[in-house]
Amino acid sequence: MTTEKVKQLKIIKIILFPQVSSTDYPGAWAGYDDAWDMQKFIKKFFINVVSLTDTDIEFDMVGLDCSLANAFRRILLSEVPTMAIDKVKIYNNTSIIQDEVFAHRLGLIPIKADPRMFEYRSEDNEEGTPEDTLVFELKVKCTMNKNATEHATDPDELFINHKVTTRDMKWIPKGNQQELFKDSICPVQDDILIAKLRPGQEIDIEMHCVKGLGQDHAKFSPVATASYRLMPVIELTRPYLGEEAEQLAACFAPGVILVEEIKGQKTALVVNPRADTCSREVMRHAHLKDGVKLSQERYHFIFSVESTGALPPEALVCEAINVLMSKCRLFIREIKENQKDKAEGQELK
Repeated sequence: MTTEKVKQLKIIKIILFPQVSSTDYPGAWAGYDDAWDMQKFIKKFFINVVSLTDTDIEFDMVGLDCSLANAFRRILLSEVPTMAIDKVKIYNNTSIIQDEVFAHRLGLIPIKADPRMFEYRSEDNEEGTPEDTLVFELKVKCTMNKNATEHATDPDELFINHKVTTRDMKWIPKGNQQELFKDSICPVQDDILIAKLRPGQEIDIEMHCVKGLGQDHAKFSPVATASYRLMPVIELTRPYLGEEAEQLAACFAPGVILVEEIKGQKTALVVNPRADTCSREVMRHAHLKDGVKLSQERYHFIFSVESTGALPPEALVCEAINVLMSKCRLFIREIKENQKDKAEGQELK
């Protein structure tokens, strides 16, 4: 091959396959080293729980790469199992809601049942077993209220059982479920409206709850929301005094910038960058933006997780970590088996 031909091929290679390690690509810069160092990771990584309630948790995950943070979020959404209504046997439904819509509506009701106590139901098992299925029944009939006043117009006074809610769902224990769970199996909330009836209309159905994953259907997702954002960083490169301090504080969310009296002058101080909404409002003001530097911490993630109520939020976080760990173990095992097969193949040669 001639020297001229080699030069042409090099030019084609540069055009088609540019150097991805250059600074033209996001996430890459001179001196960047992504080599894995376990001791370095352990030293820098930590989790700090900021707030925790019965349904919500907010925590900081620091020292983690974005790819792992996003994997954790996706696992929370779609790979932590829950129990949900999957099959509905409709014996009678004279409400105005069609059977298909009614069944879909029932499937979205969160069920308070620990999925870790159940097995996955096999596809060829129609009725299920106590180990993999929960059964609920819903029997409601609407009638006129004979004790209603003569001029009553309120449906709550005119009719009996005209609102069908999750309070009307009755758990039917199977096998030894009553001994295992007592009376703890129920919808997460008892006031979720399912349907409205009028006198003469009734509902008689049986519902089967099974264990499933959000990646198969959204009704199995254990979270209402699961999101993360990077920790905002706000730096003031010059002092903001007097009226400027007040104007600067108004550009950010409440609590981010505090105006204090320092040596007799109002001075702007950054006190809580966590509350910043990244609105960039300050950039609209030419006399303010020159002294403000806005950025984000690359390895500091603020997670917000809201549970549907089937499991407490802290349990969801632990389950998601367990799923991620099992995936890592599987990947490592596959790599080792592949290396072993290659080594055996070379010995045979």
